[in-house]
Amino acid sequence: MSDFMTRARAAEQAMRTVFPATPLQRNAHLSDRYGADIWLKREDLSPVRSYKIRGAFNAMRKQQGQDLFVCASAGNHAQGVAFMCKHLGVKGVIFMPVTTPQQKIQKTRIFGGDNIEVHLIGDYFDDTLKAAQKWCTQQGGHFLSPFDDEDVIEGQASLAVEIEAQLGGLPDHVILPVGGGGMSSGVATWFGDRTHCLFVEPKGGACLHAAMAAGHPVVLDQVDNFVDGAAVGRIGAKPFELLKDRHLSDVLVLSEDRICTTMIEMLNVEGIVLEPAGALAIEAVADVQSFIRGKTVVCVTSGGNFDFERLPEVKERAQRYSGVKKYFILRLPQRPGALKEFLGILGPEDDIARFEYMKKSARNFGSVLIGIETRKPENFARLFAHLDEAGFTYTDITEDETLAQFVI
Repeated sequence: MSDFMTRARAAEQAMRTVFPATPLQRNAHLSDRYGADIWLKREDLSPVRSYKIRGAFNAMRKQQGQDLFVCASAGNHAQGVAFMCKHLGVKGVIFMPVTTPQQKIQKTRIFGGDNIEVHLIGDYFDDTLKAAQKWCTQQGGHFLSPFDDEDVIEGQASLAVEIEAQLGGLPDHVILPVGGGGMSSGVATWFGDRTHCLFVEPKGGACLHAAMAAGHPVVLDQVDNFVDGAAVGRIGAKPFELLKDRHLSDVLVLSEDRICTTMIEMLNVEGIVLEPAGALAIEAVADVQSFIRGKTVVCVTSGGNFDFERLPEVKERAQRYSGVKKYFILRLPQRPGALKEFLGILGPEDDIARFEYMKKSARNFGSVLIGIETRKPENFARLFAHLDEAGFTYTDITEDETLAQFVI
């Protein structure tokens, strides 16, 4: 057994004094769909509803005598640090992006109580990280990196220790969401070449894919923070050292809208609440179904800190990705009966979800923003065919991200 595995096992044993192992549950719904033996490692059921408590615990337990800890986090690492500050009776100063969901900010304050103070700085995590490091340099304290720290990485690897023990052996494949790389590098290092690891990132934060393509960590030009638990602009240096020899083909990148479909499905079908990053591994199964058939697969559901005020947006994005909701601009003639004619074209499964008519009295045509929901994607082919036949002019803007930001 390597030194890393020995330390990861020691971390796993030590944290049993704080919280029990998270469940490893076989999911019949996914197993039947993909013809594989699919298990979910339920990190969304940890005391802070994410795996981040593992790294925080391990790094803090090694700082004997330290009574001030500082961290930067988009939410889950903050909650793990806050929980451990209260548990250990030490002080924590936590920096979070201003754009962090309120649910995560509130839970951080609840977990830490009087032992912590929270500073909201920066629109993106990387700005928050710089502010936290500057404060730590000026004021003192031990900085707890969310992922670029050896103690944090080995603490996150305790997740893999549990998987192997709970499964009673090795899975054929483990699918891991990637943010800064702390958990994915720790788990991959534990399994080594004994298990095939796949890594999943959101399109708007694919920092591991960019680093592997370049051969070194790079800063992304832009980050979409929708998948806030994995929206990191640069992979950690230490995680990358552990992952750099992996194959680029084992890094999957998924669109944010696509991830929403899994969030909705797991909530409706299984009653499992996942945050966007927590749904990454499950959604990725569809991309590898051809070679996991008949195999044992573990998906890490990394977190369940979801603010239900975001549910309408998640549903909207899922519907648009699934093709059952579209938006288009209709050029409607300004004559009596024109609107009635359009309504008569709608099918029995078509529903108007949005209708804004901007009438211009000096023009013969008016522009109408219309959102249509239907039960099956193929219904739109029929609708558009009938619109063409009737001579209506329209523009589908569903996939026009720039325009959609302003009108949808």
